[in-house]
Amino acid sequence: MALISTQNDRTDLPLVVMPSIIESMVQPFREALPLLHDIARVRIYDDATLDGDVIVDRCADADAVMVIGFHVDDSMFDRLSDHVRCFSFGGTGVASYIDLSRARERGIAVTNVVRYGDHAVAEHTFALIMELSRRVGRLDAIVKSGRWDGLDGISLYGRTLGLIGFGGIAQAVADMATGFGMSTLVWNSHLHEEAVAAHHVTAVDDLGELLHRSDVASIHLPLTDSTTGIITADHLERLRPGTIVVNTARAEVIEPGALTRRLLRGDLLAGLDVFDHEPLPLDDPLRSVPGIVLTPHVAWRDDEAYRALSVQIVRAIAAFFTGSAFNRVV
Repeated sequence: MALISTQNDRTDLPLVVMPSIIESMVQPFREALPLLHDIARVRIYDDATLDGDVIVDRCADADAVMVIGFHVDDSMFDRLSDHVRCFSFGGTGVASYIDLSRARERGIAVTNVVRYGDHAVAEHTFALIMELSRRVGRLDAIVKSGRWDGLDGISLYGRTLGLIGFGGIAQAVADMATGFGMSTLVWNSHLHEEAVAAHHVTAVDDLGELLHRSDVASIHLPLTDSTTGIITADHLERLRPGTIVVNTARAEVIEPGALTRRLLRGDLLAGLDVFDHEPLPLDDPLRSVPGIVLTPHVAWRDDEAYRALSVQIVRAIAAFFTGSAFNRVV
């Protein structure tokens, strides 16, 4: 572990700490740090620890904390809230990682980042769809093991894609689906006619109907108070056997336990990048369900997204300490 720090002699400036970071994000953050010159000192620990005690120790004298990859659970929040004035979260669905109501009660600012990785997540969504339909990863393993029997694929051409939510990520997925010759249905509580026309999709008023008509159903809802648990077990019952289900959004938008129970019946295919508990516990039943592909919440991770995310986090902190607001959630 190496420590990256800036303006160490400026003890008059507030301190910003990033207690954990993945290696590939270090350089994009280095490039963004000049935005905090004469505004705040920065201390970055360049390892990706998830140890809560280590994270708290590293943030012991921080005025602001950059949160990437770890959850600020209640214990950590209580231990940091007496001196941290701002949490800057490196993602959009901040409610999954920081208790926003507690932050409001304590007067602690929370920021997030937006539209930083729309194409990254959209591409990962299609990577999951392609793995489930063409099974390239499994075919690679078969050939390398010395076999030549192969596996059958599932055509996407002419099939129906159902998108739950229609923000920037879903719109990018819709455009990709057009290239595959798919037709696209969309359900969203606030759907703009201009977006429907621009992306050549068909709006569906009923979520259950969309799920029933879809050959591939992909979830792209942000996590808010109104979307938590919005997809129910009854909705999932409308899925036809053989449907591909993809979630690169948030697990919490589905009724707790409902998706696992539906997948355990073994008649669906699924690609999941997000889970109720992360990291996914070793005894989670999803690990043993056939016909599903699991990835460790990495849909957002690519080089372009890292650069956009880094700049937004640093800009949000600069705005906080200079008395303005940027991507402010609380």
